[in-house]
Amino acid sequence: MTSVDVHEVRDPELPGRLLTGERDALIPLLRSRPEADFALPTAGCPGWTVRDVLAHCCAVLARVVENRFEEGVFSPGSNDRDIAERAGWTHTRVVDELERRMTEAGPVIAAAGGALDGIALGEWVHAGDVREALDTPGAYAGAGLPYALPLLARFTRERGHLPLHADLDDVDDPLRLGDLSGERTPARYIGDAATLVRLYAGRPVPAAAGFELAGAERAELNIFG
Repeated sequence: MTSVDVHEVRDPELPGRLLTGERDALIPLLRSRPEADFALPTAGCPGWTVRDVLAHCCAVLARVVENRFEEGVFSPGSNDRDIAERAGWTHTRVVDELERRMTEAGPVIAAAGGALDGIALGEWVHAGDVREALDTPGAYAGAGLPYALPLLARFTRERGHLPLHADLDDVDDPLRLGDLSGERTPARYIGDAATLVRLYAGRPVPAAAGFELAGAERAELNIFG
């Protein structure tokens, strides 16, 4: 069982630990895969291949490191342009940039006072998209989970998301998400942590996933939609 400690006080190093931990796991996996795997479709990002997701991740982290947040950034058109900019790159170059940016972004996010914490969470979710497309373990779970869940809880709370109490099969302590200060009775989730992440990230949930959700519709949980 994994224990997740969700602090009220922000830990500025948490996003960086999530990124570097995922870097150390994902980059060797990517370097071991044949070129054909980079053309595989991703269920979490319809219309995007593994390579597209990786190029998008590179672009997002590059913007963080270089402080480039012009108007319209992260819109569908902006994301498509970022991917197109790397269309002529080799897969090796894309992976090299991702490794570098996952290393560089942590201190920048830490210094941003929380405004960029959600980007680290989004990058980790995209790593899950890639893992699932490559049919490897750890999609939306793995060693990064103890860092991702507190970020998810804080992200939903700070954005006034609907309140939810989660009893997770694979985490010792209950997780409380969203704004618990309002009048709405918290929704209730019972199941594994990876499925909870899928629901909040708007990712497909396998038919075999056993979970209970009461007091909210699945679509209400999506923080990226």
